Amino acid sequence: MKCQRSLRLSLYLSTVSLTTFAFGQSARTPEEIALLKFHQAAQSNAFAVGTAPTTVVFDGSSIWVGNARGRSLTKLRASDGAVLGTFPTPDVAGGVAFDGANIWDTNINERSVTKIRASDGVRLGIFPVGLHPTAVAFDGSSVWVTNTFENTVTKLRASDGVRLGTFPTGSGPRAVAFDGANIWVVNSGASTVTKLRASDGANLGAFATGLIPIKIAVDGTSVWIVNQGDNTVTKLLASDGLEEGTFSVGNIPNGIAFDGTDVWVSNFMDNTVTKLRAADGLRLGTFSTGQSPVGVAFDGANIWVANSSDNTVSKL
Repeated sequence: MKCQRSLRLSLYLSTVSLTTFAFGQSARTPEEIALLKFHQAAQSNAFAVGTAPTTVVFDGSSIWVGNARGRSLTKLRASDGAVLGTFPTPDVAGGVAFDGANIWDTNINERSVTKIRASDGVRLGIFPVGLHPTAVAFDGSSVWVTNTFENTVTKLRASDGVRLGTFPTGSGPRAVAFDGANIWVVNSGASTVTKLRASDGANLGAFATGLIPIKIAVDGTSVWIVNQGDNTVTKLLASDGLEEGTFSVGNIPNGIAFDGTDVWVSNFMDNTVTKLRAADGLRLGTFSTGQSPVGVAFDGANIWVANSSDNTVSKL
């Protein structure tokens, strides 16, 4: 029953996987921000957004929140949480990613993704992908979209949305991340992750995770997978998929982000986030959020959490 409840919950919630890398804190280029190549962390405010926010991404100066039932994206100034705009989406706002200049949002029921200019929210295009696209990631030149009901990922050229290929994954791909060379796809239905070479989509292997994996983050050398079905996260070595450890978190974990040193995991049923030391998975603390936290992102200084039941985002 617990696994069935978790699976139903995971099919409702969609989020972009947030991929991060441990790099220095000098001035960041748009590409570095898009690839989340930055560092650090740290307090707590809540800001109102749209209805049922589930995803969150940082664009270098602003936080973008995907409001699932609100069918919109809210843009907040990261420094103070001021709302800079709310932009309608064609469908339920799904996974979101930043490509250095634009926001990409999956349209779960429309078999498409929307490209939005980050500076002003202008819609630049809608591009077809597969059935039930739930997550999106940027690899430096292309965006990758998981097609959950087709067991594939679609690769689009970020500059113009041209389809570069569609590649098989495991069952129920729900999240995707880039490690600097390869794409990792979380297969919720198979309890595995698939590693694809980003240059050509070649399958480099499938690796076991915990039960009902749904989100993923990269810390520069390892990939971290959120296992919603058994309340854990699994750490795999990015080079070869070797398991480095499995660590307990809260009840129905959902989102994940890396802050340059530590990994943060949202716990949907506990209204908390758990902070783990990335080096060894040691639990460093558990912190309160709003109700039903889902997506997590890091802005270079603070952690942002989308609270799906009270229509807010928390800044920690």
